[in-house]
Amino acid sequence: MFHLAACLVLLSKFASGEVFTNSFLVRLHGEPGNEVANQIASRNGFENVGPILKSKSEFHFVHRALPHARSKRSIQHMRKLKVDPLVHQAVQQSGFKRVKRGYKPLKVENLVPDIVMKESQDPSDPYFPFQWYLKNTGQNGGKAKLDLNVEAAWAQGVTGRNITTAIMDDGVDYMHMDLKNNYNAKASYDFSSNDPHPYPRYTDDWFNSHGTRCAGEVAAARDNGVCGVGVAYDSKIAGIRMLDQPYMTDLIEANSMGHEPNLIDIYSASWGPTDDGKTVDGPRNATMRAIVRGVNEGRNGLGNIYVWASGDGGEDDDCNCDGYAASMWTISINSAINDGQNAHYDESCSSTLASTFSNGAKDPNTGVATTDLYGKCTTTHSGTSAAAPEAAGVFALALEANPQLTWRDIQHLTVLTSKRNSLFDAKGRFHWTMNGVGLEFNHLFGFGVLDAGAMVALAKQWKTVPARYHCEAGSVKQVTEIPSSRSILLKIKTNACEGEDTQVSYVEHVQAVITLNATTRGAVELFLTSPMGTRSMILSKRINDNDRRDGFTKWPFMTTHTWGEYPQGTWLLEISFNSQEPNHGFIKEWTLMIHGTRDPPYSSLPVSDPHSKLAIVKKAHQDRLKMK
Repeated sequence: MFHLAACLVLLSKFASGEVFTNSFLVRLHGEPGNEVANQIASRNGFENVGPILKSKSEFHFVHRALPHARSKRSIQHMRKLKVDPLVHQAVQQSGFKRVKRGYKPLKVENLVPDIVMKESQDPSDPYFPFQWYLKNTGQNGGKAKLDLNVEAAWAQGVTGRNITTAIMDDGVDYMHMDLKNNYNAKASYDFSSNDPHPYPRYTDDWFNSHGTRCAGEVAAARDNGVCGVGVAYDSKIAGIRMLDQPYMTDLIEANSMGHEPNLIDIYSASWGPTDDGKTVDGPRNATMRAIVRGVNEGRNGLGNIYVWASGDGGEDDDCNCDGYAASMWTISINSAINDGQNAHYDESCSSTLASTFSNGAKDPNTGVATTDLYGKCTTTHSGTSAAAPEAAGVFALALEANPQLTWRDIQHLTVLTSKRNSLFDAKGRFHWTMNGVGLEFNHLFGFGVLDAGAMVALAKQWKTVPARYHCEAGSVKQVTEIPSSRSILLKIKTNACEGEDTQVSYVEHVQAVITLNATTRGAVELFLTSPMGTRSMILSKRINDNDRRDGFTKWPFMTTHTWGEYPQGTWLLEISFNSQEPNHGFIKEWTLMIHGTRDPPYSSLPVSDPHSKLAIVKKAHQDRLKMK
């Protein structure tokens, strides 16, 4: 009877599928203590989480490169520990489920074991309860769970290690207790004063606190009793001081954006042309060359990631008139407030890729809690200035999870993992719309709010997307009058360079490069409709823009809304005046530029969730290939 019972136990154990985690119990010879344990862990590629029950000889080691759950023991990692002369024993820990008392789950056969996640505990930093954008529990009138979902990324053991984000701004207080241990001095520079120390210039009104506040959002230290915690609290920040001089120059911008491209992974910019609703401006030649070099050569060929705040001009401005935010080479980030509305200062445009967070809804003083000048903390940082560094922090998490991600991989991950969640336009102007391959987008929020947990999880299994091509899909160079009372339609029918070296079959970015003038430039509205029926507003009315002389000259209006679509067919450009006053104008030239891949970008990725964006887009691509 005993033998039968023992056999049944063994059979049950093997049938259920034992799971092994990335945690190890390590016993050392003697009682050397925690410091020696740290050294042993480090030299063998592990992290010492700490002693077990305050023991001086037993420690909890974690190997971050191992999955949190696997069906077999990692003999390789155990052997590596065991051959260390100071290690007495190493045992890889089993993972198992715990069930709630009184909870009756559905009876399902052939259950797949859940991934064993690291137990999470809220950071102890005093300002963490105010950081609703990291963990929204409904505080200050917010919408519970409307946040960046960073805890799901942290629970996967990802906190931004070995990733550096450069804060291109008015300086960084690198002596702040919440920043100094995460400060990368080698990657920092002051281009305003031309020295290696980008410390902010003092003013009585703390005008130069901007960069320090942005830096804390990315990399403020965890559990140190100071301020709050950064999105990627184990990442590094570099200070690039470049805003604090009477006038900006192309060379200061270029030098800033090209500074140490192999030491810096992400450049975060919370600035741009004047948000007055009448300026049309962007990077000059040297700056553009620096950005293009960064995406092509930076990070040892993987490409730097440039994160840009979409702008604070409100509904009277359009961020497609900001050549930095509207660039294909940058990731333009808008903001939402803690109940899901857009902020009143948010600009809208078709080049915005995703959103993060800025203010509270009921209390405008409930902004972003972060570091401030001279060792202080603040809870009032706001604007799309606050949104961009949050995105930089999320991208730092993704890069730690998969250091081989290219600059384009980050954009694809952003599109596929951002969530609609509870985001909505407070004035009901812009609704959520589905494009031709089933991706949901909004003119204000792009593809939704960043989801750090989902991005990190997908990054871990990501396969680099195919090569990118630039197809000049056609031009209309005939001068055409824009009448005051009705819209006009221009058409370009294209094969998207099929059969040529620059063929594009799967869209990433689309540009309508336009030259036009009008008696009131700000009254012009432009819409671009793809062959799959996706209609993008590429220029909205700007009531403050009364230009009647300059118009637009070869200005690249960009949209991300057609991401993943098939570009062959007829593209429509609709031009009209949105004004009660009579207007008159001419469009002189329109060139359609399509950027994307020849080959399907996600074909080698496994689909775990059949309702995910990845699954939806993959099916659309597969269906199209079958039809072809």
